Amino acid sequence: MARAADTGRHEYFWQDEVGKAAQMKLVRFGPAGQEKPGMLDAEGRVRDLSGMVADFAGNAVSLAALADIAKQDLDAAPVVEGLVRLGTPLAWVPNFYCIGLNYAAHAAETGAEKPSEPVVFSKATSSLAGPEDDIIIPKGASSVDWEVELGVVIGAPALNISEADALAHVAGYVAVNDVSERDFQKHRGGQWIKGKSAPSFGKIGPWFVTRDEVPDPQALDLSLSVNGTARQGSSTSDMIFSVAEIVAYMSSFMQLMPGDVIATGTPSGVGLGMTPPQYLRPGDTVVLEVAGLGRQISKVVAA
Repeated sequence: MARAADTGRHEYFWQDEVGKAAQMKLVRFGPAGQEKPGMLDAEGRVRDLSGMVADFAGNAVSLAALADIAKQDLDAAPVVEGLVRLGTPLAWVPNFYCIGLNYAAHAAETGAEKPSEPVVFSKATSSLAGPEDDIIIPKGASSVDWEVELGVVIGAPALNISEADALAHVAGYVAVNDVSERDFQKHRGGQWIKGKSAPSFGKIGPWFVTRDEVPDPQALDLSLSVNGTARQGSSTSDMIFSVAEIVAYMSSFMQLMPGDVIATGTPSGVGLGMTPPQYLRPGDTVVLEVAGLGRQISKVVAA
């Protein structure tokens, strides 16, 4: 059974995921900054794929690269013994895009109108963090919020593609916490990116699931709790714009590239929408899960 190293603060257990042998779950494991590429096998054990692939990022998660990995004898890859820390399943991302206000109830709770077209913004790629990395409240922040989301990983260049062809350009999916500082986002002028980009604000993982193992990206449950209290619970079926619509739409403005991540929006239940608003504080614990894509457990700390 794979589980993360006991850091003295929390551990991860994935019993609910074991036995889903058809799913290829790609991971990166090891101490922070020294992660190696791997996968979870049918028994939930981490296997070391560093002899087969240098790492997971960019063209290394293109459709062609993933097909090459699938052709290899993955059961021959060595099992990693003992407790294992999982880092970000992608070592880096070329671009980290997000879709705002993509669930009607979330738009309403923030006081925004339901959008007529996808609201597209970016996170700094330096915000990337893994499933057991802390959420760090940045200097001067007072309104750090949570957002569970389905993340889409692009697997082939996409420019001016149709909605019918969009999913063929997707490599796979990841769970995302689009952590947000609402004061920076809403009251500091300019673009939302300022409230979305602090280190640790782009939490992805624990694993990257290839596209063919998610038959319908519009049928995944999402949930998030803070200190054991449920805050968000919904399904991607409630999205205003589907994954296919989003990918096709974005490709009409830019060329999406292998390894790009698109966070597709969050359902209602964020701290901003509460009366009065409630935000994360040092010592809090955030647990989120996207069905089939794993669970994140994060401690909140001050910078």
